[in-house]
Amino acid sequence: MAVEIKDMSLDNVAVGRVEVRVYQGAEYAKGPPVLIYFQGGAFHHTGLTPCPMAECLAGQGAIVVVPDYNVQGSVFPKPLEVGFSIFSYMAKKRAGFGDRKSLLIIGGEEAGGNLATAVALKARDHFANELDGQVLASPLLDPFMGSSSSRNAACIGMRERWAEGWSHYMSGGMCHPYAAPSLCSRLAGMAPALVLSSEDDPLLDETMSYAGRLEAAGVKVQKHILSAGSGWPSVYGGKTEETPNWQEKVGGQFAEFVRDISIH
Repeated sequence: MAVEIKDMSLDNVAVGRVEVRVYQGAEYAKGPPVLIYFQGGAFHHTGLTPCPMAECLAGQGAIVVVPDYNVQGSVFPKPLEVGFSIFSYMAKKRAGFGDRKSLLIIGGEEAGGNLATAVALKARDHFANELDGQVLASPLLDPFMGSSSSRNAACIGMRERWAEGWSHYMSGGMCHPYAAPSLCSRLAGMAPALVLSSEDDPLLDETMSYAGRLEAAGVKVQKHILSAGSGWPSVYGGKTEETPNWQEKVGGQFAEFVRDISIH
């Protein structure tokens, strides 16, 4: 499906104006899922830049809204305040996207996946019935970077970047579960999750560990690990020699996830 891309402002969000880039399938059906999607960037990302994941998921019929979530600062809790304000606004009004039958989903990759997880946690705590699902693409969750797979981060040029990013994000002196979701001990009641990674992803272990903990807490989880060589680390800026070919499989997983949460 062809995807239309446009930039616009959300002017009535509680934190003030937020610039967003909207990816929309040209022939989306009635009641399309609305996905608020946070890009990666090792906690430093600002501005609106091309987002391959957003374009991929919009190609499945979703309306994907990608905000400049660090507009008020990139140290916790500022990004969460922006992200949750956008979610709250969309939960009440959909901000003109989709209609009242549209599912509302939160998602993100790498540091954006961290923020998506935090928004989903806070949504569970404050808007229990408003969030329909979460899409976590290699979320950056563990500030200690202690997993076995994370040892391969240097191979794709990300280890120092992630270490610096974590230090920056946590420099406000807060180690809150919303900031480091791997430390959260209460996961029951979370929205259903689609969790994505790849065999050659340094974030594989922490991603799948979190997915397992969600399942143990009674959360419905759909997991998919792509084969090595799909170019998956390029989604969040990792170096890869392969031409990315993950789009078809990820798009299919997302379409299946949307069908499943629509039924339930």
